Amino acid sequence: LQELGVDDVPFIGVAKGIDRDAGKEEFHRPGEPPFALRMNDPVLYFVQRLRDEAHRWAIGAHRAKRAKAVSATPLDEIPGVGAARKRALLAHFGSAKAVARAGVPDLCAVEGISETMAQSIHDYFHGS
Repeated sequence: LQELGVDDVPFIGVAKGIDRDAGKEEFHRPGEPPFALRMNDPVLYFVQRLRDEAHRWAIGAHRAKRAKAVSATPLDEIPGVGAARKRALLAHFGSAKAVARAGVPDLCAVEGISETMAQSIHDYFHGS
């Protein structure tokens, strides 16, 4: 924070207890020994909820990013191939690699793929 010029903002860290149990949190401030709050302290309850919400949001964002990365294929880069055509191609051929190996007549056999679109897909993978 000092490198950013933000050294006058007080901050505190919170860590679950040794057994990772909620309610046994320790609070840490720079240069000071850790301290704890009473189990029934409303500040402790607030900090727990704040932490839990931050974790929920971060985990959700990470899962969404991972799911998007897992489902990404070269088909996403082909103009005119949206989600529906991508699903149809993958359902028909089983993988993006199989789509890449397919000829124009094979691509035309997929519902929703016209001859023009089949040619575009083929050209994308075979550089014409």
